[in-house]
Amino acid sequence: MPQPTTRARPTGHPGYSETLPRQPESAATARRLLRTACAVWGLDALAENGALVVTELVANAVQHARRESIRVVIDRTEAGRVRVGVVDFSKVPPVRKAPGPEDEDGRGLALVTELAEDWGTDPLPWGKRVWAELQGKEEG
Repeated sequence: MPQPTTRARPTGHPGYSETLPRQPESAATARRLLRTACAVWGLDALAENGALVVTELVANAVQHARRESIRVVIDRTEAGRVRVGVVDFSKVPPVRKAPGPEDEDGRGLALVTELAEDWGTDPLPWGKRVWAELQGKEEG
């Protein structure tokens, strides 16, 4: 199993990224990464919704991706905007479903749509990046 690695980018948009095993337990690490980034950037108000969003994006990647790892990327694209992304090795884009009241899954992207300012998928040569943007106000 690959060891998780965390990197903060020294140039460009400030960001955090970590390669994680494609396992449900990686959602907890992704939430910690997101909360750390929000705290450093003075965007604590985005941490709760961001934690839910990153959990859903990781869960989708764990369920549908191939290979043994995923990459979580947290970027601050503007003063009060955070972009959460999960990169995996599947080229199949996520599809938002309309689950029935008895369905146990299929609600993740509906939750992301509700909590995020915007979300989408960027195709990559080897897979895709599913991202969501959160908008808030800088604290302090």
